[in-house]
Amino acid sequence: MNEVISEQKLRAAAKPARLGFLGVGWIGRHRMNAILDDGLAQAVAIADPSPAMAEEARKLTPEARLAGNLDELLAEDLDGVVIATPSAQHAEQSIRALKAGFAVFCQKPLGRTAEEVTAVVEAAKAADRLLGVDLSYRRTEAMQRIRQIIRSGELGKIFAADLTFHNAYGPDKAWFYDKALSGGGCVMDLGVHLIDLALWTLDFPKVVDVTSHLMSAGNPVTPGIDQVEDYGVATLTLDNGAVVRIACSWRLQAGCDAVIEAEFFGTEGGASMRNVNGSFYEFTAERFRGTSRELLTEPPDAWGGRAATAWAARLARSATYDPACERLIDVAGVIDRIYGRQD
Repeated sequence: MNEVISEQKLRAAAKPARLGFLGVGWIGRHRMNAILDDGLAQAVAIADPSPAMAEEARKLTPEARLAGNLDELLAEDLDGVVIATPSAQHAEQSIRALKAGFAVFCQKPLGRTAEEVTAVVEAAKAADRLLGVDLSYRRTEAMQRIRQIIRSGELGKIFAADLTFHNAYGPDKAWFYDKALSGGGCVMDLGVHLIDLALWTLDFPKVVDVTSHLMSAGNPVTPGIDQVEDYGVATLTLDNGAVVRIACSWRLQAGCDAVIEAEFFGTEGGASMRNVNGSFYEFTAERFRGTSRELLTEPPDAWGGRAATAWAARLARSATYDPACERLIDVAGVIDRIYGRQD
C-alpha cells in the first residue's frame, strides 16, 4: 500500500518524460501502451529491426519518429529509453543508453550473467541515472498483499517458501534455445521471476547455499555444453535457515496453460498467490491459519504494465540513480549458482 501511495505522489509532482522505445514486439508495444495510457510520458522515437513492428507501434503514437537503430535513438532529445529486445542485447544496449545520459527500463533478464548485470548497475551508478527492470509479478495485487502481511510480522518467522512457474507452451523465438544468446533456458526466462519474488518478499536475505537440477527433454542437462533446460528445480538456503524451493518449465504437460504459484509458510500462518484456471494473467491471494483460509485478492487486476508505469512515474520526477537496482545483482548471482557458474 505504501508503494501505491508513493507512486501517486510521484505522479502528482511529475511532468511527462520524453522516451525512446527500442524493440516494439508484443511485450515492448504492451509496455509502451501502458506508459502512454497513464499519461506519464511521450514517445519521441521508436526503433525496431522490423519496419512492420515499428509502424504498428507508431499507430499508438503517430507523432513519434522512427529511428533506424540504437545510435539514431540515442541521438534524440530523450529522458529515458525502454528496451525490449532479445536477452543477449540487454546489457550492452542498457550500458550504451546509460552512458549517453538516459535512464533505462529493460525487459528481464537485465543480463545473461551476474557479471553483465553488475556492469549495467555500475553504469547506472556512474551516470547517476535511473535503472529499472520489468520484474512485473512484484506488481500484482496478490504479491503486494502477501508481502505486506509478511513484512508486518503477522505470519511469524517465515521458514519456507515454494514458488512455481510452468508454461505449457515455451518460447517461439529460436534465440531462446541458443545458450549463448539467452544465457539459459526456463530458469533464465521464468525462474528469474520466482527468485526475485522470493527475495523481494523476504527483504533480500543472504542466500548461503544453492542446489539445482536441470533437465532437457526428460534428461539431465550435461554441464558445460550448449544446451538449455526446459525443466529446472532449485533449493535456496537463506542465512536465517529458511528454505526456498523453485520449479519452472517450458512445455510441461500439466493439464493447463500455466501453473504459477508463490507460497510462503511462517510459524504463525501462511499465504499463497495462485493463478486462476491456468491463466497467465489472473491471480488470487489467500492467507492460511491452520486448516482455514481467507481470500485476500481476486481478479480482475490489470498488473501487466505496472512495473513500466512505476518507472516512468519515478523518471518524470527525477532521473537520478536509485540504489534499489543493486538487488538485481543478488538475483543474477543466484541464477549463476543454479547454472553452476559460481560457487
